[in-house]
Amino acid sequence: MGKAYLVLNNGAVFEGRRIGADGDGLGELVFTTGMEGYLETLTDPSYAGQIILQTFPLIGNYGVIESDFEGQCLARGYVVRELCEQPSNFRCQYELDRFLKDRGVPGICGVDTRAVAKMIRTQGVMNAKICSAVPADRSDIAAYAVKNAVAAASCRAASVIPAQGQERFSVALLDYGAKGNIVRNLTKRGCRVTVLPYDTPAEDVLALHPDGLMLSNGPGDPAENVYCVEQLKKLLGALPIFGICLGHQLTALAAGGETVKLKYGHRGANQPVRCLATGRCYITSQNHGYAVRSESMEALAELSYVNANDGSCEGLDYPDLNCFTVQFHPEASGGPHDTEFLFDRFLAMMMGGNGHA
Repeated sequence: MGKAYLVLNNGAVFEGRRIGADGDGLGELVFTTGMEGYLETLTDPSYAGQIILQTFPLIGNYGVIESDFEGQCLARGYVVRELCEQPSNFRCQYELDRFLKDRGVPGICGVDTRAVAKMIRTQGVMNAKICSAVPADRSDIAAYAVKNAVAAASCRAASVIPAQGQERFSVALLDYGAKGNIVRNLTKRGCRVTVLPYDTPAEDVLALHPDGLMLSNGPGDPAENVYCVEQLKKLLGALPIFGICLGHQLTALAAGGETVKLKYGHRGANQPVRCLATGRCYITSQNHGYAVRSESMEALAELSYVNANDGSCEGLDYPDLNCFTVQFHPEASGGPHDTEFLFDRFLAMMMGGNGHA
C-alpha cells in the first residue's frame, strides 16, 4: 500500500495508505455510522458523487458477498480506519480491496476517521479529494458539486419483477436510485413490480394501471429534479403512493413544500425516529443530506414522524391524496427492520383501506 492523502476543502490534510483503485477521488465527503452493512452502503446508489467515510474502525472483516449488493456502486471514494485484508466468513467471495479496484473507487485507510467525522459534525459536509500527493492547486475541490445524480443512478429501461407466490397487486416503482430491498419487500408481499426510469412521464405510469406507486430513494439535491416533481404533481391523488427518502422529498416539493440541506445529514443504521401518533421511537436506517422543511408543509400534509435527535421531518401523510412518505429506510438492509410494517400499510392502501390497517 502506497502513501495517500485525504485533502479537505477547509485545508485539512490527513495522511494514510492507498486502497482500492489508483487515481484521484474527488467528491462530497460524508460519514456513515453503521457498524455493519458496508456492502449495502457501498452499493447504495444514494451515495452517488460522494466520498464515504465509515466511522466504525474496522471494515471488510466479512469480505464481499455479491448477493448482499443493493444496486450500483456510485461512490467517488472510500475512507476507513482499518481495512481487513484477511476476511473470515463462510459467504465471503473475495476481499473488499478487490471490490474497490474492480469498480474504480479510490480509497484510503489508516486515517483518523474519528477526527474527520468530528470535523464534519462541527463544520458541516465539505468536498474532499483522495490523492497520492497533496495538490498545490485545490480549486477543483472547492468547485466540485454533485450534479445529475438521479440520472446516473436510475435504470435505463423498464423491467418487471414478478411477485413471489400468488400475485396480489401490481406496483409501479419510479427508480431514482432504488435499493434492491425495496423491490424484495414488495414482491415477497405478493406484488408484481414494474421498475421505471426516473424520467418516465406521468401518463406512461398511469397507462400501466398499477394498484399503487412506489417512489424510491436516490442521490443528490431533490430541488434539482424539476421534471420529476412536475410528473409527481400529476400523479398525486391518482393512485396510492408510498415514498421513501428522495421519494419523500420529491413528493413534498410536488405538494408545494420546501427542502433544505442538513449540516452533515443522517447516514447510518442507528437514527432514532419518533412516531407522533403513538409516541413510540423506532431505530431506523438512513442515508440523506437533505430534509423537508416541516414548516413549509403545515397546510399541505400531516407530520407523522420526526427525528428524535434534531427534530427534523421524517414522515408526512397526505390523507386527501392517498399518499404517505418517510425520510428513513423501512426496507433497511442491512438493518434494522423495525419499520418494515410500512410496506403493509401501503398494501392496505391498495386494498382500499385507510392505510393504517
